[in-house]
Amino acid sequence: MIKFEFEKDKAVNAVLYILKNIGVTDYHKIFKILYFSEQKHIKKYGRPITGDNYIAMPYGPVPSYIYDIFKVISDGYHPFINPKDYDRFFKVANKRIEALIEPVLDELSESDIEALNISIEENKGIGFKDLTLKSHDAAWESAKNRGEMYYNEIAKAGGADEKMISYMKYLHENTLNLK
Repeated sequence: MIKFEFEKDKAVNAVLYILKNIGVTDYHKIFKILYFSEQKHIKKYGRPITGDNYIAMPYGPVPSYIYDIFKVISDGYHPFINPKDYDRFFKVANKRIEALIEPVLDELSESDIEALNISIEENKGIGFKDLTLKSHDAAWESAKNRGEMYYNEIAKAGGADEKMISYMKYLHENTLNLK
């Protein structure tokens, strides 16, 4: 099981970048574009963009911390997240997200932006049902009963080979050892 550390600033700016390119949209579209971006990035570079913890939900993978950010802005309460930390970035109403500021592109690497652009282009025109079906890949399927999705499974579902999975494991283990 490979996990990475969540990078809050990258995650916020990745979502802002998606919104800049597709406009106001719903949670589902953001979550799926981000998921496929992460999958493409780890397949090619061995690391995710945000490091968020993906959960296998009925309508596909959901980045849990980003989902919590949207919920706290919408509902005003979360035991560990202050809405004032995020309400300057997004407006959330009726599960639709609007960017309030431009993304800070310095927070995203060239490879992050490349993966985001590919996923935006491939998925922006896909409807809810088809996007859900597309995201019900092998990683989602293997995590259905436990909920949590692991990056090694996400990478495999995206077509990463064993060499890249080994590299991800190396990155994961050495990141943990540095703390």
